[in-house]
Amino acid sequence: MKNLDCQMKFENSFLANKHLHLFFQVELVHAQFKRAKGRADTPDLELEKDLSTVLSQRSDRDVDQPVLRRLAEKLQLKTIADLKQESLALHDIVIRCGDADERLEQMSGILRRLKDLLLTENPEMDAPDSEKGSNTCGGLTDKSSSPVIPDEFRCPISLELMKDPVIVATGQTYERSCIQKWIDSGHRTCPKTQQMLPHVVLTPNYVLRSLIAQWCETNGVELPKRTGCSRYGKACGSMLDNSGDRATVDVLLQKLSSGTAEDQRAAAGELRLLAKRNADNRICIAEAGAIPLLVNLLSTPDARTQEHAVTALLNLSIYENNKGAIVMSGAILPIVEVLKVGSMEARENAAATLFSLSVVDENKITIGASGAIPALVGLLCEGSQRGKKDAATALFNLSIYQGNKARAVRAGVVSPLMQLLVDPSAGMVDEALAILAILASHQEGKIAIGNADAIPILVELIRVGSPRNRENAAAVLLALCTSDPQHLVAARELGAYEPLSDLVQNGTARAKRKAASLLEHINRSEQPPSS
Repeated sequence: MKNLDCQMKFENSFLANKHLHLFFQVELVHAQFKRAKGRADTPDLELEKDLSTVLSQRSDRDVDQPVLRRLAEKLQLKTIADLKQESLALHDIVIRCGDADERLEQMSGILRRLKDLLLTENPEMDAPDSEKGSNTCGGLTDKSSSPVIPDEFRCPISLELMKDPVIVATGQTYERSCIQKWIDSGHRTCPKTQQMLPHVVLTPNYVLRSLIAQWCETNGVELPKRTGCSRYGKACGSMLDNSGDRATVDVLLQKLSSGTAEDQRAAAGELRLLAKRNADNRICIAEAGAIPLLVNLLSTPDARTQEHAVTALLNLSIYENNKGAIVMSGAILPIVEVLKVGSMEARENAAATLFSLSVVDENKITIGASGAIPALVGLLCEGSQRGKKDAATALFNLSIYQGNKARAVRAGVVSPLMQLLVDPSAGMVDEALAILAILASHQEGKIAIGNADAIPILVELIRVGSPRNRENAAAVLLALCTSDPQHLVAARELGAYEPLSDLVQNGTARAKRKAASLLEHINRSEQPPSS
């Protein structure tokens, strides 16, 4: 503190309070004394009484405002800057001395109540100098609307509104920078509960962060800006924002490799969330060696762990350079097995993972040869709405490779695709037509589609479908008609000429070409043979 006498009065008053005396530690006294530069006066009895009064009142609503004003005056804590200086001093004591006992919590509580008092009576105190006197001060609209920050939104160490709340192993939540400083100083206990921390993983408290954001918006308070950056120099919004990111991931990987079933489930779930958030996390997790461990967990009998593992691999595969590492780790066959027998969520995400990996051309060959296509067709038939879409997307991408087209046809993909064409409620006409357009370029595909009585459906889609659907329907119809004259006759008898003529005028560039070619074939078929 700036004023020695008040500093010593504060300490002597705490010594006098019977609730605190047993908890007062000599090392903290020395730490506080080092900040003093003179000698202390005898204890101020009124100060002691006021401190005892405030400490005995559990609720902020019970605190007598005049008592708080006297404390602020006697302790010379009259501005937000004074309070912040004192709060930082307490923070440093905790970090240096490794104890956050009841006495420290009570001192922190007094500082918090004093800050609330100052902000309530003069909200401009917390505004930058350039903003003082304006209508908006530090995000507060006016004096009458100055909100008091809820205790649960404050970091127990700094007493400030948390920007990036994280949960430690004991379940307590702290501001990331504060608890990280505590851990980096060598402490392995929870500052608030003093329990030993079995690990130092910091789990983002997304729920609390969202609540803080909502509270700030409701009360007109500027949302605290997070300053954490990843080792790649980008704000990434996850527990990998600190220089100790690799060590944190290593803790999770240790659990994956040798932890209990519950540890593995929790660690896989955390990696799943982290890999979902941004590219920096995906790079860091892969570099730490997570991919082989996650692949091993694909064979676990625990359904939830399996879901986490396959979804974590899906999220990691979004980063292009991780695709090869996942394939090289032998992930394809285990992913296909999950696609066959896993839970519906696991099957959906397995399909999505195969799609992501199949973006690389050589992986299309590997995945197609692994038995994935029949499993994808199975998901297309019996999956949830999302599962069907994931399966269709993967089948489309895999079928770009010529060798996989016959595999898809032989796996029976045409029948469920035709069913999707006549079921608009499924919302998958686009996907089904796109796959059929690819399969129609293969002889086996043409035969299977023709045998599925597709001509009436295709003509109707050319007549009333969306521009993209009309284009693909015309492409499929052209492939069928050029391979079998009977299909051409059927299309002509179904009245295809009129919608095709309209498509030539109003379709996409590709649709116009397909429609024009079909019309040419229809016109030729109507001409009598030359004698």
